Amino acid sequence: MYMMLVPRNDFDLFDEFFGDPFFNPPVRNAVPAKLMKTDIVEHDKNYEVLVDLPGYDKKNIEVNVDNGYLNIHAKIEKEEDEKDKDKDKFVRRERFFGECSRSFFLGEDVKQEDIKASFKNGTLSVIVPKVDEKKQLPEKKTIEIE
Repeated sequence: MYMMLVPRNDFDLFDEFFGDPFFNPPVRNAVPAKLMKTDIVEHDKNYEVLVDLPGYDKKNIEVNVDNGYLNIHAKIEKEEDEKDKDKDKFVRRERFFGECSRSFFLGEDVKQEDIKASFKNGTLSVIVPKVDEKKQLPEKKTIEIE
């Protein structure tokens, strides 16, 4: 198998060398750690969770709250043209097809009906209201060791 190195402006020989599959063999069914790039922004009355999901369809994205966790699950189907399947061969394949998910702990006081979500231009925006901290965090108590 031949490896073609493409020159870049920020070319670093060591990055290219150790990025070779020989040093990092692909793991079957592994999901890249940075697949769902997420930003969390704090506003006065709420938090906004912004998740990049380029290429995903709104109908294939699910947002729910379960046991105090905000769960985001998304899937994207692989597009294959059956007639060219045997004829064409990929030289490089980086686009992800399959399912991915992330979870964030919100606490027990946040209800699913209080959360609003929208999807526009490949970005999922989830608005989570802030909860009164006095209710959310119990008073600190020290436990004696016997």
